[in-house]
This record gives sequence, C-alpha cells and structure tokens, in this order.
Amino acid sequence: MIDVIKVTTDEQLEDAFRVRKTVFVKEQGVAEEVELDEYDDVADHVVAYVGGEPVGTGRVRIVDDVAKLERICVLASHRKHSLGKTIMKELEAIAAGKGVAKAKLHGQVQAAPFYEKLGYEIASTVFMEENIPHVKMVKDLSH
Repeated sequence: MIDVIKVTTDEQLEDAFRVRKTVFVKEQGVAEEVELDEYDDVADHVVAYVGGEPVGTGRVRIVDDVAKLERICVLASHRKHSLGKTIMKELEAIAAGKGVAKAKLHGQVQAAPFYEKLGYEIASTVFMEENIPHVKMVKDLSH
C-alpha cells in the first residue's frame, strides 16, 4: 500500500527529513547543514509511505509565482516503483492549488530523463550543486 500525503505534523516532517538524510547526506555526500535549510519552514512537504514506512519525499515552494520543486528523493530500496512520479504529481497538485501555472526544479543530470517523462524540459546548461551535476528544468502546469 502506497500513500503519498502532504505533511501536516512534526512527525511526518521528521519522516521526510529522515529520507532526505539517507539519500542526500549518506548516499550522495551532501552536508547535512546544507540539506536541511531555512526553506524547510516555508515549503509544503510530501512524504511517501509504503506499509507505514517513509520511503520518499519532496517539497515545493512558490518563488516569484513559480513552483520550485525541491529535495525530491526515494530510498534506493524503493526506486523503480513509480513512487517518484507519484510524489511529483502530489507536489504539482499542491502548486496548482495555489494558482501557480509554472514549475521548475534543479534536477540531477542522471535524473533528467525521469523528469522529462513527466513533461519537464531542460532549460539550462549543466551546473554544479553540492558537487553534483544539475540542470534547470521547467514545466507548464496550466494544461
């Protein structure tokens, strides 16, 4: 059973942070003080649960009337099960609910094909964030 829910409690937010620390800090080597930032307080977060266990997360903030999707990740043990797609759809629904017509994200280059399948287009050359190659990607949410 897969549940992707919008975070409404401190416990759910801690679940999101636990998944992010596993993927970004332990797996990819991002510094924890960079991974958990000042935007966590103002973003809307979602958590994916399988059998009650948190296995994926993401957040969305509105920046200059554009939804900025961030910190999207799924535990290695649960990748390739469409969880990322479900998380993205939930984040986009939150953004659309706020009346936002465009979304953007900084996707890791290796994940760009995943985002392209969801309708995102590459809108930059490759740049580095935390020593990981990224590209800016955009999508029109008004369809």
